[in-house]
Amino acid sequence: MLTDYHVHLRPDDLGSTAEEYFTAANAERYEDVAAERGIGALGVSEHVYRFSQALEVWQHPFWRENARDDLDAYCEFVRELTPLALGIEADYVPGAEDRMASLLEARGWDYVIGSVHFIANQALDMRGEWDIWRSSDPEKVWMRYFEMLGEAARTGMYDVLAHPDLVKVWGSGGPMPDRDLRFYYDAAMDGIADSDVAIEVSTAGLRKPVGEIYPARPFLEMCLEAGRPIALSSDAHTPNDLAYRYDEALEYLDSVGVSELAVFEDRERRMEPIG
Repeated sequence: MLTDYHVHLRPDDLGSTAEEYFTAANAERYEDVAAERGIGALGVSEHVYRFSQALEVWQHPFWRENARDDLDAYCEFVRELTPLALGIEADYVPGAEDRMASLLEARGWDYVIGSVHFIANQALDMRGEWDIWRSSDPEKVWMRYFEMLGEAARTGMYDVLAHPDLVKVWGSGGPMPDRDLRFYYDAAMDGIADSDVAIEVSTAGLRKPVGEIYPARPFLEMCLEAGRPIALSSDAHTPNDLAYRYDEALEYLDSVGVSELAVFEDRERRMEPIG
């Protein structure tokens, strides 16, 4: 069994509308590529901030700009017009846990992916107005990122933690802390170890400036030592991104002794052998 659950049916730009991309024909493009590439479990997990209901959770200007679509219409489309598993990628927003939990619990997902893209009002992976790296201390950013990752795990809201060292996204193009990175990873581990969350191994980093799979091997090993299961995904935004460079991901997983992947249905997880 190979999986790809962290999948978006449209690019992230505002011009990529639900009317254009949330169609049976577009979903079939993803299904066809998944079949060609041996994906046995395929799901879609659009960004929560693209939906108007997300503004009940957080009023960040970036969310206000993007929150244009109806979340329930998205769920209905996936359930009624596609065979895809239904997921959502929902940011962890400290202080808004109850509001996010209410939004998520009101709908019948197969899985919920948790991610950390913002620290306070600044973005980790977005150049321009909200870029955290323009002025922030990398030591503080890395520490707070992993603290938040552990907090997200501890909430119990999420089935999977996405791209769990996203903070490295810019590679040498972004400031790096001076300490051994395991010092920062450790800030997440109590929350992760106390949770039932799966850890995403994502090939998306191979398409980013960092040029690495998420997460780095030492952090992945810490998660495995804590007993966390693994979910494999590509963070695709086009059909061609599906199962992106999975040959490298499978070698990586084999090298750390991972032989099973998490599969989800109705918020229930089971483990299937890698095929």
